This record gives sequence, structure tokens and C-alpha cells, in this order.
Amino acid sequence: MESANQQTYSRAEPDIAYTADGKDQLSRFFSWSMLTFLLAYLINNVLVLSKGWPGIRAAFSTDFDWRAWLQIATYAAALLIAWLFVKAKKNTLRADAATITAINTYLMRSLFWAVFFIGIVDMAISFLRVENLLPLIIDEQLAKDLARPQFRGSMVHLPLLALGFLVGAVTRTLGFHWLALLIVIAELAIVITRFIFSYEQAFMGDLVRFWYAALFLFASAYTLLHEGHVRVDIFYSSMRRSRKGMVNSFGAVFFGMALCWTIIVIGLGGKSAIIYGPMANFEVSQSGFGMYTKYWMAGFLGVFAVTMLLQFVSQFLESVADVRRHPGARTVATEIAH
Repeated sequence: MESANQQTYSRAEPDIAYTADGKDQLSRFFSWSMLTFLLAYLINNVLVLSKGWPGIRAAFSTDFDWRAWLQIATYAAALLIAWLFVKAKKNTLRADAATITAINTYLMRSLFWAVFFIGIVDMAISFLRVENLLPLIIDEQLAKDLARPQFRGSMVHLPLLALGFLVGAVTRTLGFHWLALLIVIAELAIVITRFIFSYEQAFMGDLVRFWYAALFLFASAYTLLHEGHVRVDIFYSSMRRSRKGMVNSFGAVFFGMALCWTIIVIGLGGKSAIIYGPMANFEVSQSGFGMYTKYWMAGFLGVFAVTMLLQFVSQFLESVADVRRHPGARTVATEIAH
């Protein structure tokens, strides 16, 4: 059966005092190396697919290429950095989990603002294009450039993405509820303009799909943090906290992290891969005067994998702390129907 209410940690098993030991350090090293290794992989992926670097396989071929060995060195450096961080920072497992969650929260918050800005600006440009109003506002050459996906993506979308990260640094709300409200408003605008004014354009539906995809994929890590995903519960709710920690730590590694890495590796595995291909080519829909945001929705899948990976790493640390009965367990009090 499915659990009807949001699970909270039982207090029947009291917390005990503890001192950090080698097992804690090993769990912390595994967690941070997962993140530094991810960063090294993404850097090398850009070097291989965008800059023409040979990749680590070339290091074992007959033709010597120093760049391949440098790429291997980045992975070794990633593991070394993780180990040095663990040795230098004597944090608890829960403190590291909170730090990773804070990083993930900033990432999701910034991306919310980015898709908000990109959606509004791109919709405005598409409206002006379809109504042939752009030449009245800007010069003819710039109007033609804005009709090219590569120009609009690099000169309009990327600066707005950077703006989103700047705004995300000074705000403290994830904005998911606001994004849901914006989706409702955008859909309502389609209904009103279609049935009252007999006016509808492709960019209006594109905006709804763009924001809805962002809401669905960006909010997944936040939902995982607050244990809002569906859990098929037969024995879990009756387990002690330490047993729940064992289940969650196993699931975080062998199901959660494995799934995220599968998406990342396959999605970025080549120039025609399902994530990299559309992003690199600024792929757009064939609807003519619609929004130029289709390639972003391929990128959203990568954002989903990365943010979920970060959150699964955080969950792993929390779960190991539960197994070892460390104090300070996080309790989710909000009830959510599954």
C-alpha cells in the first residue's frame, strides 16, 4: 500500500552522542568526490564536444596526446580535492548534507529566475515578430538577427541566464509556487484570447510548455528534500530510524545516483546526444513564429539529473547519520498525500 501521510522520524530510538570517526570520513569523501567528479566530467565533456579535445580514451592509444592525460588528471584532481576538503573540514554528516542542500537550493532558485526572465523576454520578441512590429522598434538587421536561433540564444538567453544567477544570490525563495501561478496565468491568457478575441499564436502555447517543463523538472529535487515523492510503503513506516536510514542510503546510491549518472552520461554522450545536441544547435520548434526555447527543455533534463544527484548525495549523508544514530535528525512535519 502507499503511505497516506508524510513520514516523520520516530523518536522512540533516542539519539546518542557521537564522535566523528573513519566511517564518517569515508562517507563524506564518497559524497564530495561524487560532486567533484561530476564537475570534472562536465568540464571534460565541454572540452571534448565543444573544443575538440580527444577524451581520456586517447591516452591509451598509440598516438600520444598530452590533452588526454590532462583530462585524466582532472579526475584525479577531483578526488584529491574531495579528500583534502574532508580532511580540512571536520564537519558532521548532517552539516555536509545541509551544505550540499544549500548549494542545490541556490542552483534551483537561480534557474527559476532564469526561466522566468527568458520566458517573458522571448515571448515578447516572438509577439513583436509575429505582428511585424520589430522593425518599428529596432533596426532591420537586428530584427533579422533575432529571427536566428543562434543569435537569440547566445545574445539574449545567455545574458538572462546570468541575470537569473545574480538575482538568485540575493533572494531567498525558490519561487516554485510563483512559477505555478505564472503557468495558470499563461494558460488563462490563451483561453481568453482564443474564445473572446479569436487570437492565438504558437508562442503562447510554447510559453506554457516552457514554464511547465521547468516547474516539473526543477521542483523534483525540492520534493525529494521534503519527502514528497510517492513511496510504495509496505514495511518502511514501521521501521526504526536507523533501519530507514539503511533503506534510504542504499536507494540513494544504487537507484537515485545511478539513475542521475545514466541520464548525464547518455544525454551528454556525443554531439547528437539528447541533451547536448539540441543545446549545442539551439534547436527550435517548427511552428514558425513560436518561442525559441525548445533547446532549453532538453537542458532541463540535464538540470534535473544534476540537481537530483546533489540531493541524493545530501540524502545519503543524512541517511548514514541516521544509521549511526547521530543527533540532529531532520524531521519533516508537513503532511503530504502520496
